[in-house]
Amino acid sequence: MPEANPRPDNEIERVLVVVAHPDDIDFGGAGTVALWTKAGIEVQYCIVTDGQAGGFEPDRDRAEIPAVRRAEQTAAAQHVGVRDLHFLGYVDGAVEPTLELTRDISRVIRKVRPQRLLTQSPERVWSRLQVSHPDHLAAAEATVRAFYPAAGNPYAYPDVAEEAWDVDELWMMDHPEINHYVDITDTFDQKLAALMSHTSQHRDPDGLRTGIRAHFAQVATGAGMPPNHYAEDFTVVRLR
Repeated sequence: MPEANPRPDNEIERVLVVVAHPDDIDFGGAGTVALWTKAGIEVQYCIVTDGQAGGFEPDRDRAEIPAVRRAEQTAAAQHVGVRDLHFLGYVDGAVEPTLELTRDISRVIRKVRPQRLLTQSPERVWSRLQVSHPDHLAAAEATVRAFYPAAGNPYAYPDVAEEAWDVDELWMMDHPEINHYVDITDTFDQKLAALMSHTSQHRDPDGLRTGIRAHFAQVATGAGMPPNHYAEDFTVVRLR
């Protein structure tokens, strides 16, 4: 994996985040998103599924879940300064990196015209298999295909009206080869608030808070940051 060489944030105007499920960005990268929006960067979310298979309430009408999860993700996004969300409406648990999904993500990229694209990893992390849900892998693979070459190819997807757009940077969460860390100490509380907005998903909120604090403190320690810091880790790839 090459050394990360992201552009300075003051050169970035727009970021698009593409993830498989509501809450994926809040687990993986919401602290960094909050730093970007505080710096004046416009961040938009693209959520591939409506999280229909999530939750732990066996007596709940499952037909309610898509609306609930969209509302929770919208509320979570506001905690980190994100107002614009694109929901693609795919089925939770059935995502594949198809031409159709790559086209749909390419369309959103062309609409938003970001300089930076943040997604999940298309490669499994065997030591933390829970971050490598099959939907994560599939959504990330389709996003990488959209990043290069589909979104920037004017001859790809002629049925998409939006003009082709080249994204400069790809950031991936939960990739097995980390090459970049972001200190989120100043925005950790925003990240936690965003994560806790997904109330339908948390059977043990206090335990989740404790686990999240411990994990991202450990990431900071691994990055060589001082005690009482929190960090998120990424893999960053630049085309240019």
